[in-house]
Amino acid sequence: MLTIGAAPVFAALFLFLYVICRRHDPRMLRNGVFLTGAAFFAMVTVVSVLSAVVPGFGVAVGLALLLIPVAVVALGIALIANGVQMLRAEGHSLGNLLSLVAGVLVFVLPAVAITLFALSTGPRTTTWNVVGVAVAVLMVFVCGYFAVAFVAFAVYSIVYGRIRHRIEPAAVVVLGSGLIRGEVPPLLRSRLDRGLALYRAERAAGRHPALIPSGGQGADEPRPEGTAMAEYLVANGADPADVLPETDSRSTLENLRFSRDVQTGAGRDGPIVIVTNNYHVLRAAVLARQLDLPAQVVGSPTATYYVPSAFLREFVAVIVEHRWLNLIACAPFVLFTAFLLWESFQQR
Repeated sequence: MLTIGAAPVFAALFLFLYVICRRHDPRMLRNGVFLTGAAFFAMVTVVSVLSAVVPGFGVAVGLALLLIPVAVVALGIALIANGVQMLRAEGHSLGNLLSLVAGVLVFVLPAVAITLFALSTGPRTTTWNVVGVAVAVLMVFVCGYFAVAFVAFAVYSIVYGRIRHRIEPAAVVVLGSGLIRGEVPPLLRSRLDRGLALYRAERAAGRHPALIPSGGQGADEPRPEGTAMAEYLVANGADPADVLPETDSRSTLENLRFSRDVQTGAGRDGPIVIVTNNYHVLRAAVLARQLDLPAQVVGSPTATYYVPSAFLREFVAVIVEHRWLNLIACAPFVLFTAFLLWESFQQR
C-alpha cells in the first residue's frame, strides 16, 4: 500500500492560501511564503511517490542529498566571485559588499557551528560544553530561518515580476537609482526605457498618462535625479506636457509618496504603474501597498552580474523594515535553545 504522509495535504493547503492571497493582493510578502511552502511539499510528495513506485529512486535521492555540501561550497565561491566583480565594476560601497560578505558567511557560519559542536562533545560535560552546543543549535535554526525567508523572497520576486498587470495607468512613475556625474547611467536608463515603452503603448491606445521621473538629489550628485530623468524622457520622445518630475525624495518610500502627490496635484488621479529594475519590484510593490496606492510594479532588465548583490540588498532592506516580525519569528528558536540549556542544567 502506498503511503505518502501529510505532504500532499500541506501542499494543497499552501497552494490554496497562495491563490486566495494573490487574488486578494499580489503585493503581499506572505504570498512568497505560501508559494514556497506549496512548492516544497509538492516536491516532497513527488519524491515520496517516485521512491515508492520506482526501484532505486530513493537511493538516487539520497545520493543527491549528499551533494548538498558541494552545492553550498559552489554557492559560496560564486558569491565571493560576484562580490569581487561588484567592487571592481560598481565601486567600494556597503551595498556592493553584500554578495562578498554573504559568500564569506557561507563558509564561516557552518565552520563555527561545527567547531562549537566538536569542542562541546567530549567525555566531560561542562557548562561551556552545554552553552557551546546551545549556541550552535541556535545558529543553525536562525540561519535556516533566514535562508528559507530569502528563498521565499527571491522566488516571489521573480514570480511577481512576471505577472501581467492589466490596468490603464493615469501615471507611469519611474523610480530613480542614482546619477553618475549628473548623467543617467545604464541601470537608470533601463528603467526609463521601460517607462517610455509603457507610455508609448498607452499613447498608441489613445490614452495620455503622466510620466513621473522620481528622485531627489543625493550628497554626491550635482542635480536631482528627477531632473536628469525628465531630460532623458523628453529627449527620447515623451511629450514635455506629460513629464512631471519629482525631485525631493530620498528613499523608495518617499519616491512613491511624493510621486503620488505630484500626480494628484497635476489633476491626473488614477491607477499607477511603477517602473523599477526587476530585482526591486517586490519591495517597491510592498511599499506601495503600505501606502495604499492603486499601483502595480513592473521591472526592467538588469545586468546579470548586478543581480545577486541587488537581491541581497533588497532582502536586507525588507528584513530591516519588518524587523519586529522577524524578531518574533526567531523568538521560538531562542526559547527552544533556552529550554535545552535549562534541561541540561537540571540534569546535572
